[in-house]
Amino acid sequence: MQNVFDLTGKVALITGASKGIGEAIARIFAEYGAKVVISSRKQTDLDELANDIKAAGGECTGIAAHAGEIAQLKLLVEKTVEIYGGIDILVNNAATNPVYGPSLDCSESAFDKIMQVNVKAPFELAKMVHPIMKTRGGGSIINISSIAGHTPDPGLGIYSVSKASLNMLTKVLAKEWGEDGIRVNAICPGLIKTKFSQALWDNEKTLAHFTKRLPIARMGTVEEISPMALYLASSASAYTTGGLFSIDGGTII
Repeated sequence: MQNVFDLTGKVALITGASKGIGEAIARIFAEYGAKVVISSRKQTDLDELANDIKAAGGECTGIAAHAGEIAQLKLLVEKTVEIYGGIDILVNNAATNPVYGPSLDCSESAFDKIMQVNVKAPFELAKMVHPIMKTRGGGSIINISSIAGHTPDPGLGIYSVSKASLNMLTKVLAKEWGEDGIRVNAICPGLIKTKFSQALWDNEKTLAHFTKRLPIARMGTVEEISPMALYLASSASAYTTGGLFSIDGGTII
C-alpha cells in the first residue's frame, strides 16, 4: 500500500525554521523524504540544524533570510529553485511579536513590524512560489497561525489581529488557487513550549493561568504540531484546503 505521507521527490521551503515549530517540521519532512530548505536570520543556526538532519539521513540546506525583507525572500526562493529545481511545499512559520501589553501601547513601528512579518511576508512568499508550484502540477502552502487569530490573547492584541489576517489570507488564497492545484491551509497552535512563547510558560503562575482550565491541562510540544504539517504537505490531505486546524488542548472550545 502506498504511504500517503511520503514526501519523496518533494521540495519544501520552511521559514523561521532554525528552532521551535519550524525545526520540528523540517525534521519530520526530511524523515519522510522531502528535500528541505530551512530559513531564518542566522546562517550558523541553520547550518547546525541542516548538518544534524543530514546526519540522520535527510536532505537539508539552510539559506539565511529575514522574513521582514521582501528582497531577501525573493533571493531565498531563487536559491531554493537553483539548488533543488522547484518548490512543492511552503511553510510560512516565521513570526514576530515585539510588544506585550495593551494595544493602546502598541507603537506604529511595532504594528508595522508585526504585520510585515506575520502577514505581508507570507502573502509575498506565497505569490512568489505560486507560478513555480503551478508549473509542477500544484503544491501545498501551510501557514503557521495561532488560536490568537480566533480569539484575542490578553496582552497580544495586535499579534492576534495579524493572525486573524493570516487566517483570512489562507482562505482567500485557497479559494483562488484551487484551480491551479495549490492547496492552502493554516495550523493554529495554542500554547506550545518554544522560545517564542517563553514569556508565557517561564513563570509557573502564568503557565497555570493559561493551562489549568483546558480539557488537556498542559502546554503542547512542537512534536505535536509537526505531524499536522506533514499531513497538510502530503497527498493524505489531497482534498483539504482553506482549513484552520487548531492544536491547542481544547483552549477555544
